Amino acid sequence: MNNSTRNRGKDQPAVGPPTEGLLGGHPVGTGLGAVAGGVAAGALAGSMAGPVGTAVGAAIGAVTGGLAGKAIGDVIDTSAEEGYWREHFTSRPYVASGSSFEDYGPAYRFGVDSYSRLEGRSFEQAEPDLKNEWERAKGASHLAWDRARDATRDAWQHVSDTRSTT
Repeated sequence: MNNSTRNRGKDQPAVGPPTEGLLGGHPVGTGLGAVAGGVAAGALAGSMAGPVGTAVGAAIGAVTGGLAGKAIGDVIDTSAEEGYWREHFTSRPYVASGSSFEDYGPAYRFGVDSYSRLEGRSFEQAEPDLKNEWERAKGASHLAWDRARDATRDAWQHVSDTRSTT
């Protein structure tokens, strides 16, 4: 990673609480946490109490996981991330001439969301999963993974850098 990638945006403080935007907001973190918590708790309860335990465990897990996911959403200011990438995406070497933010925005969002979900793993460790998930996650983006990869990595690294300085 070059020095300009590691240090960009560190001197720009976050402004206000996170709000909804292209890059998500609290509902993303809450939803991801709810799904993960529901699956984990449901599986555990289901193995102990059968189908009824699975349903109860999933509900309890979703609430608990949702709270954990909201905490992740509180830490990552998705509005600031969207603003940063809207302002800086054209200066990135992988952005094709004439591209709009709407072309690359989903890849930046995917990098931010994926970092939240897979924190603790390096981008390189997570990349095989990210590549497999991109088709589902890209929404209206026309970018194939080979073109979205660098934007996803950039957003992942930006969140990582921001988190390590707070």
